[in-house]
Amino acid sequence: MSKEKIILTGDRPTGRLHIGHYVGSLRRRVELQNSGLYDKIFVFIADAQALTDNVDNPEKVRQNVIEVALDYLACGLDPAKSTIFIQSQIAELCELSFYFMNMVTVSRLQRNPTVKAEIQLRNFDASIPVGFFTYPISQTADIAAFKATTVPVGEDQEPMLEQAREIVRRFNYIYGETLVEPEILLPENAACLRLPGTDGKAKMSKSLGNCIYLSDSADEVQKKVKGMYTDPDHLRVQDPGKVEGNPVFTYLDAFCRPEHFGLYLPEYPNLDELKAHYQRGGLGDMKVKGFLNSIMQETLEPIRNRRKEFEKDIPAIYDTLKKGCDAAREVAAATLDDVRKAMKINYFDDAELIAEQVKKFSGE
Repeated sequence: MSKEKIILTGDRPTGRLHIGHYVGSLRRRVELQNSGLYDKIFVFIADAQALTDNVDNPEKVRQNVIEVALDYLACGLDPAKSTIFIQSQIAELCELSFYFMNMVTVSRLQRNPTVKAEIQLRNFDASIPVGFFTYPISQTADIAAFKATTVPVGEDQEPMLEQAREIVRRFNYIYGETLVEPEILLPENAACLRLPGTDGKAKMSKSLGNCIYLSDSADEVQKKVKGMYTDPDHLRVQDPGKVEGNPVFTYLDAFCRPEHFGLYLPEYPNLDELKAHYQRGGLGDMKVKGFLNSIMQETLEPIRNRRKEFEKDIPAIYDTLKKGCDAAREVAAATLDDVRKAMKINYFDDAELIAEQVKKFSGE
């Protein structure tokens, strides 16, 4: 079994990536990539998975593959250190998914909290596509094909990872130790586990129009921060305000660093003091939003600028993705060889089987 430390992570290309993606996974991926602690890092654009609930709109997925790739590179993912690839171009993932389907019952899939929540969100009810329903199986194939030891995701994906571990354990139990059981790696900052939308809703999503995108202009970011939901009872500056459930403070928890106060709000020593003032009254929403805007601009400007540079040579981006796909396919194919051997379906590579059959049918 491999003792290498391998990361596998990715995103569905259903739109440009936003700051929820950034604090939930992207920023950490770049840190992990540059840490030197991992032997291999695979980052994929999950276009095949995106098609499970966009089957009638392939152009949407097709157009967003390049958007996600640009966001990856702009945030600091380096093709020299991380293998960036497109899911649909690795045929081995489909084959592995097919074998894994025999490892899971329908009732177990139905109990997966993440699947249940996503079905409800999309109003699928009884009309859920099989491909979408079996997403945990597909995700397990993505992880297992690269023998990933570590999967950095948000807490909402924990049920998915637990199911992946179950499938791998069952495969290894039936066919012998072949695949690697992955570990989940959650964000260290609790505020990054799930960044709410600018409107205060629990989930940031394109369809709800409550996202700040990594590629938004400075003016767009400022406008979105100014319009953010806060404490609805904090009507006057002197009124006490709540920081719990207040997206402005949740964003500050995720993005603010101690040095930001000296740069943008020197009258406060730290975030705790800012929160305390807001809670006792006497601090207006616009001042806090102005502080948040300064931090967001500092964070997003270098990403935005790098993205504009990468946009100047789109063929080079596709070339990078193709090279990543070639490298990923090689690794997945090697895993499939191991899987077929374990499952005893490697007929033409098994000289022992052929010799045994020769002996059987020659009457020896």
